[in-house]
Amino acid sequence: MKALFMMGCPELPVQTAAALYIANKLNKEGFEVTSAGNKAAISLLLNSDPERHYIKKVMDLDRCIGALAEKTIDFDLCFVFIHSDSGISYLATIKSISKAKTIAVIFGKEIESLIEASGDSIIIAAKAVHNPTPLRAQIDGVKSWAALRK
Repeated sequence: MKALFMMGCPELPVQTAAALYIANKLNKEGFEVTSAGNKAAISLLLNSDPERHYIKKVMDLDRCIGALAEKTIDFDLCFVFIHSDSGISYLATIKSISKAKTIAVIFGKEIESLIEASGDSIIIAAKAVHNPTPLRAQIDGVKSWAALRK
């Protein structure tokens, strides 16, 4: 099983912590995790996991979108990390070009409108900026990621 993380600007510190936490859970379930993001997002992940215990594969976000659109890659699950409207745009993009089941990981101070805009995606959301604990509690509510597949 394959999972994708789509991460934009790592403006809020909780994004990196949440990505590493979810990657750990997915790895334990046997998922092959690919993290796609801009240069800053990927750099933070790799610096936080220098021996790549959790983050095994990385790629540029634009290249990933291109490969999905060309149908040269696809995934079972796609986690879109959302703290602004641009994250909602990535979510809409992935829904239109991939067969993956989408999980909107929503965080920040103002999350209500982002939750509403996430449509039929599975939503993991918490008001979290610096402290990942509220988001981690929502992540822990999912008993099996494999069960979420289409």
